[in-house]
Amino acid sequence: MFEQGDVVGQDDLREKWQIQLRKGTLDLVILAALQDRPVYGLALLRQLQRFPTTAISEGTLYPLLDRLKRDGLVSADWVQEGDSRPRKYYQLTADGRLKLAALAQAWRQSVADIDALLAATTGAAPARHRKPT
Repeated sequence: MFEQGDVVGQDDLREKWQIQLRKGTLDLVILAALQDRPVYGLALLRQLQRFPTTAISEGTLYPLLDRLKRDGLVSADWVQEGDSRPRKYYQLTADGRLKLAALAQAWRQSVADIDALLAATTGAAPARHRKPT
């Protein structure tokens, strides 16, 4: 598809691939970010933006949080802290914790399967490979 020296083409391909990967993992990413404690929206956005593969915009985050809330996976509460404006804190529900566990297991299995395929292609030993449970 691209010439070997076509760095611009490779960068474009990599960016498109990363966008698709991000879209496919956003539920897992958000649920994982909320697993330890309630987090308000802007703090959650900043947490995700610390990592290149999970960096999203407000325009992506808030509709996603609304959908997760409608699906019963997260709850949201307004909290007033001192004299500052109230902040909306998001946290996992019991169903959200179950969904997180299922998505995390599927993610880990996918990574193990892909590692095994890559190792077979390159001749290297896979980092780890687990049988599906």
